[in-house]
Amino acid sequence: MKNTTTTPLFAEFPPPAPTDWRRLAEESLEGAPFDKKLVTRTPEGIDLQPIYTRADAGYAAGEWPGLPPFGRGADALGARAQSWRVCQELPYGVPEEFNAALLMDLNRGQNAVNLIFDIATRLGLDPQEARPGEVGGCGLSLATLDDLVRALRGVDLAAVPVYAPAGVSALPITAMFVAALAEQGKPASVLHGGILSDPYSEWLGGGVLPCQLASAFDDMAAVTDWAARSGSALRTVGVAANHWADAGGSAVHELAFGLATGVDYLRALGDRHITAGRAAPRFLFTFSSGSHFFMEVAKFRAARLLWARAVTAAGAPAESARMVCHARTSLWNKTALDPHVNLLRTTTEAFAAVIGGCASLHVAPFDECHKVPDDFSRRLARNIQLILAEECQLGRVVDPAGGSWYVESLTRQLAAKAWAQFQEVEKRGGMAAAIRAGYPQETVDRLAAERLTAVESRRDGIIGTNLHPNLKERAPESNLPDYDELAARRIRQVAAYRQATPCERDVEVMSRLDQLLTATPATKMKLLTDAFAHGATLGEVGKVLGIGRTAETMVPRLRSRRRSEPFEALRRRADAFATNTGARPSVFLANFGPRKQHAARADFTAGFFAAGGFEAKSNPGFDTPQAAAAAAQAAGARLVVICSTDETYPALVPVLAGLLKAGPNPPQVVLAGLPATPELQQQYRQAGVDEFIHIRANCAQLLSRFQEKLGF
Repeated sequence: MKNTTTTPLFAEFPPPAPTDWRRLAEESLEGAPFDKKLVTRTPEGIDLQPIYTRADAGYAAGEWPGLPPFGRGADALGARAQSWRVCQELPYGVPEEFNAALLMDLNRGQNAVNLIFDIATRLGLDPQEARPGEVGGCGLSLATLDDLVRALRGVDLAAVPVYAPAGVSALPITAMFVAALAEQGKPASVLHGGILSDPYSEWLGGGVLPCQLASAFDDMAAVTDWAARSGSALRTVGVAANHWADAGGSAVHELAFGLATGVDYLRALGDRHITAGRAAPRFLFTFSSGSHFFMEVAKFRAARLLWARAVTAAGAPAESARMVCHARTSLWNKTALDPHVNLLRTTTEAFAAVIGGCASLHVAPFDECHKVPDDFSRRLARNIQLILAEECQLGRVVDPAGGSWYVESLTRQLAAKAWAQFQEVEKRGGMAAAIRAGYPQETVDRLAAERLTAVESRRDGIIGTNLHPNLKERAPESNLPDYDELAARRIRQVAAYRQATPCERDVEVMSRLDQLLTATPATKMKLLTDAFAHGATLGEVGKVLGIGRTAETMVPRLRSRRRSEPFEALRRRADAFATNTGARPSVFLANFGPRKQHAARADFTAGFFAAGGFEAKSNPGFDTPQAAAAAAQAAGARLVVICSTDETYPALVPVLAGLLKAGPNPPQVVLAGLPATPELQQQYRQAGVDEFIHIRANCAQLLSRFQEKLGF
């Protein structure tokens, strides 16, 4: 056989060094600072470089999917073996409505049941025990076995996995599922997916917990032990790390506080004789997927590295340290204004979650910010996932991001920063102690305030809201249910169910509930299952389990928020003004000189005020201050913005401002641009200028001030 030597492609070009690229880049900047222009600082405290090399990646060449430390994926074949589950939320409060939507969606591509419960259900309360707004709000109201049977009618629980964050305790909800399976003649072992205890989420969400943590952990241990003994693949412990992102936290916060919660839960289970090796495979983490695509991909990969490190440090074998995570598209960056833009946001977020290796995914409907999703918006959200799976074929390659120098670098940096933040929590005695002290809540609130300031100043742009808003769009209509009527309806349903229960079954219920008071963890599930089968309600069971008896310490709440809220409030006020007066609020642009002289600041001004619902009244440009003042007065302008250049302002501004303020009904006078010196600013203010708008101004606060001065 003849030997041949293959010449490397492009061998005639000498390999360039990184310093060669740096030199060319700096020449292109024409003297501007490299770091200031090309290095981007993220909320995570990571400096994004303009280019990455092999030296930046820092990954071990021996890492493989399905093998510790699982950064490249929990399974060797990734989505090739099992594609991610299309696991869409259905926020309907009444069992019949939930069931109708679920059957429709399961027949159109969804392949998992995502049961989001209302507040009352997660707290273990019957509808009549709940406070206003806690029944049916953003989730299913569940109080009896009959409710669950009606909600899941026509669904084969042996074939379809369940994702159900159960709140304070998953024990009663799991027992209800077991009773429903028994009615179908199926064993509990077929139940799979996750019915999840996550007491910290409820504690943070409401600021209170209706039981002691020790009681919640007793239930967590009981249901986890039962799942192992029954042979069920069900996951029983949830860590909803996405709440930190929805509150405005960074990827580092989501990772660190999620990890700290998971470690606290591992310790609590260990104290109840469930080892880390037995407990860890029963965990299911939920992460948000936000708009920074590569950061989100890296976050899912870093999460697996961190969890593997924590679990093995707890003495568990490496094989038990595989993290399984559910993903939900972010709430923080969604908008009620121009809501169809949310379709674009959720598409990239879903893409990132899949590339990052999520096991299941919820893509939020584009209109979830202002209404209960309908068939149309649910279909669009679901089809985003189906297109990614069937047309984009994202599951064909295992860990497609693996080896990307950029992604690998971000993964390692995120993991390192999150581990350091996790250690800060550990120094404070663990997550429960940190929550009591308000440490994670205050940490996230601080960053959220900084991020909101960036939004209000338009340094962080939101397309359709503070950038390029569409003033012709109609305000989105809300179709939220009447929650008082819904609660009354559910109270009637539960009362009718109890009245229809034969007296002898009431006796059986009381017998099972009495036995629960002295039950061992091994017998709790059987007693609960029998109690629900004989007609017990969730609230009755909750009282026996200790829910509502002795509450946990009150803590500062973790509030979910959307970054667009300040501008949405401004637009609502402007829309109300337009409705009351018949005309949208407007701003008169006093442009000077030819277009090239005023265009930059006139365009900036139009965009600045449009974010608050103001329509800009522009013109080709005036030659004299007298002409501009006469036109503004003739138009009845209440808000005038002077648009020209810094060089022309000294001659124009004092004259025009004086003319405007001297006339009848003097308007608010605004200057586009910030004068270079405080002395010049003071000079213009004395001449009659009320405010300055510029790229560093807090747009939302200024617009709010203008609205107040104009009386709306």
